[in-house]
Amino acid sequence: MRFGSSGIRGLGNVEVTPELALRVGSVIGELYGDSVIGRDPRITGPMLVQAFAAGVLSTGSAAVDAGLVSTPTLARGARDFACGAMITASHNPAPYNGIKLWNPDGMAFDEAQQREVEEALDRSRFAGPTWDRIGAVFSRSDLVQQHIDAILKDVGTAKVRVVVDCGCGATCTITPFLLRQLGCDVLAINAQADGHFPGREPEPTEENLVALRATVRAVQADLGIAHDGDGDRMVAVDRTGTFVGGDLLLALFARKEVRSGLVVPVDASMVLEDLLPKAKVWRTRVGDVYVAAELKRRGADFGGEPSGTWIFPKSTFCPDGVYAAARLVALVAERPLDDLVREIPRYPVIRGAVSYRASDRAAIETRLDRALRDSGAEVSTVDGWRLQFEDGWALVRFSGTEPKIRILAESREEARAKEIYSAVLSSAKGAAA
Repeated sequence: MRFGSSGIRGLGNVEVTPELALRVGSVIGELYGDSVIGRDPRITGPMLVQAFAAGVLSTGSAAVDAGLVSTPTLARGARDFACGAMITASHNPAPYNGIKLWNPDGMAFDEAQQREVEEALDRSRFAGPTWDRIGAVFSRSDLVQQHIDAILKDVGTAKVRVVVDCGCGATCTITPFLLRQLGCDVLAINAQADGHFPGREPEPTEENLVALRATVRAVQADLGIAHDGDGDRMVAVDRTGTFVGGDLLLALFARKEVRSGLVVPVDASMVLEDLLPKAKVWRTRVGDVYVAAELKRRGADFGGEPSGTWIFPKSTFCPDGVYAAARLVALVAERPLDDLVREIPRYPVIRGAVSYRASDRAAIETRLDRALRDSGAEVSTVDGWRLQFEDGWALVRFSGTEPKIRILAESREEARAKEIYSAVLSSAKGAAA
């Protein structure tokens, strides 16, 4: 197994096995030391926690079990240890699980650290086992309250009627309780931790939030909040039951937080530059670890992804959907979310894909690169090809899951968006032919 854009991930007990968790734990114990381990409610979670902990213990380092917690809770708690490990597959369906590793400053392992772990796994050489060099086992039950206390200190109070959809995930342990302590009138749905995710799929898409939208309308709430399986994501529903997704929330948070610098992935809307003409916008590969690393490097004010991950670096370098929920509640306490959203421009976006023969990918990449560089646009290859025109942009990326070239185009005017999309589509089809 290799690290993806969000840690190690695969089918639980099939690809992400106890053997793998044991080996990764051994590497972490040897390279880093004492580690704190948390998990979301997935069925394979306790098994993988025990295996990972055994690996850490075998090196003489301590393993601290934080129990069922959200990812941002675990990442914040890592400050007292050499490393934090979260057993989670985030927004993926119930059969999946994974391992995500955290530094004491709350930032996920960067690419260099991931390579170091992968190389150690490939070598399969660990310190020789001895009977008397075994680490100690501890548990921690205070990380949730520490997380709540830190957010209350930052956000203060906000009296809003809010429905929270925990999706049967890890935020059952924190978000409803936090918002009540903020002063909110809270109704929680799907608030029982269950690794089968019976209430809905873990990914908080508009299609998966039918119950939340209906409940917000039924109880006349001011706001609806939804998380994914481990709580690093947060999206919203306004008082009319209308879904407010990542691009809009990214713009709202950026307008509130950014003074000089913003970090977003290559697929974020150009509305950000229009909203923040005096700020510098840096674009990274898709993945919160890349956004966090660039935030740290640039000293920027805020970072986020249209997928629903939000990083407030003054608080933590971990995407914290729980903290983001509290910040959004504070905004809505001042003005309704639908009013705030109306102030954000919406530009037409066109998406599509071109299929190709997987065996021909190398040749297709060469032809596609040549065609896109001849398009007259400014081309960035941070992640795929991002073509920047004066009045719009396009993104061309190879799918990581199927033999398709994915295309996205955006402009302030629909006709121009279609024109950009058509030109890029033609280049992709020509390269794949």
